[in-house]
Amino acid sequence: MANSKRDLFLKRRLRVRNKLRKMAAGRARLSVHRSNKNIMVQLIDDVQGKTLASASTLEKSLGVVGKNNVEAATKVGAAIAERAKKAGVEECYFDRGGFLFHGKVKALADAAREGGLKF
Repeated sequence: MANSKRDLFLKRRLRVRNKLRKMAAGRARLSVHRSNKNIMVQLIDDVQGKTLASASTLEKSLGVVGKNNVEAATKVGAAIAERAKKAGVEECYFDRGGFLFHGKVKALADAAREGGLKF
C-alpha cells in the first residue's frame, strides 16, 4: 500500500522533531511552517512552552503580505533574526518540520543566519 503525501510529511516531521529533541540542550527552537500562500516562523522555548518571537508574511510591516516566494522567505528570516536578538536569543536549533531544506525554507534559514542567529 502506498503512503499518501500527507502521511509521508507527518512521518518526516516526527523524525526531524525527535532527532532535534535529543540535541536541544535547552536551546530555543526555530520552527518553520509553509503554506501555499504564506510562510511563518516562530522562536519557541519548549521548556516554558512559550513563543519568544515570530514573523510571517501575514504582517503588513514586512511588505510581502500573502506572498510565498524566496524573496518573502528572505525578509521573514531577517525579521526573525532581528526579533530574536531583541528577545535575547542568539543560539537556537532549526526545526524545518516535514518540509525539505531547499527553496523557501533554505532562503529563510540563510537570512536568519546572516541576521546573527546561530544554528
